[in-house]
Amino acid sequence: MAQLPDYVTMLLDEAGEEFDPGVVKSEMERGLPKMRIGTSRVVVSVSAALLFDSAADAASFETWYFNDIRRIGFFDWVDPRTGTVRTGRFKDGAIGKLVPTIAGYAQSKRSVTLEYLR
Repeated sequence: MAQLPDYVTMLLDEAGEEFDPGVVKSEMERGLPKMRIGTSRVVVSVSAALLFDSAADAASFETWYFNDIRRIGFFDWVDPRTGTVRTGRFKDGAIGKLVPTIAGYAQSKRSVTLEYLR
């Protein structure tokens, strides 16, 4: 199983977590809609920023993304909220725009959304 490379730091400044509760609603003529659980497991989405301390790290990450996980593969990463290792993937295979934080891309970051099954 692939894992998020060690040279990538997950920043908490863009962190967040949400999930689709997997509930099915049936509208009623009167009163509140009836609800039932539609799925036993839910998809959890974790927003984060990935920090690269050098231009070489950013390039290595792209190589890992295209060659190791092939854009849509699963990989292990450490959940910043709980500190546990999760197995997930990038939502829709997207890794966001590379944005420099220091001139000349000496340091850069990408905003991503990771997803896993709970």
